[in-house]
Amino acid sequence: MPDQPRVVIVMPAYNAARTLERTYADIPHDLVDHLILVDDVSRDETVEVAQRLGLEVIVHRQNLGYGGNQKTCYDRALEWGADVVVMLHPDYQYDATRIPALVAPILDGDSDLMLGSRFLGDPLAGGMPRWKYLSNRFLTGVENLAFGLRLSEYHTGLRAYSRRLLETIPYRLNSDDFVFDQELIAQVVAVGGLQVGEIAVPTRYFEEASSVNFRRSVVYGLSTLRIVLRFLLHRTGVRRSSKLLPRVSAREPGTA
Repeated sequence: MPDQPRVVIVMPAYNAARTLERTYADIPHDLVDHLILVDDVSRDETVEVAQRLGLEVIVHRQNLGYGGNQKTCYDRALEWGADVVVMLHPDYQYDATRIPALVAPILDGDSDLMLGSRFLGDPLAGGMPRWKYLSNRFLTGVENLAFGLRLSEYHTGLRAYSRRLLETIPYRLNSDDFVFDQELIAQVVAVGGLQVGEIAVPTRYFEEASSVNFRRSVVYGLSTLRIVLRFLLHRTGVRRSSKLLPRVSAREPGTA
């Protein structure tokens, strides 16, 4: 990693106009070299607010979903020359002042993926609905058993990645939906040689903060379990998955 590594924040956005400015204000700008917001055809003033704040703004021509948005985020961050990429939800739910602690292990070469965990603190005190708390605990327990990790949470909207990680795993093969994040962690474990860590990050639940409803959460949970099954079948050699293999070249099939 160079003497002065470049830290880039990416924000996958959809209807974030009411919370974007508050999120931006908490970002440690002395640490960050560049900020990128990818708008997924918002129906509010997200683009206008982002432009006024001076962010690099990319606007999708059609809605590509949460995972599709992140693919654009990481493609652009790597093109820009990022050494560390922070993915931050622009809904002001996660405390962006924790970003220096989040990226420090990557900058020190001790980690490739850092997660900002709500469960190293008390998410219920921050307003997390109890049903969401229980479902998160269940899925995290299942994933820890399958992946051989001891994380307190897998389902966070504040993450940091090393450039090496994003250049190693075929993230563009992942889903365009919310389960993208869980596919990415499965890829990290399957490929091997990439270190994973976490820090505590306070969270806030309020009216303007984005939240997946109960029905979508059920679909997300079932999709997460399918990812765990795919990982186990791949790991045992029963059914190999191209998603869980390292990139064979700098670009996966279908990339521009």
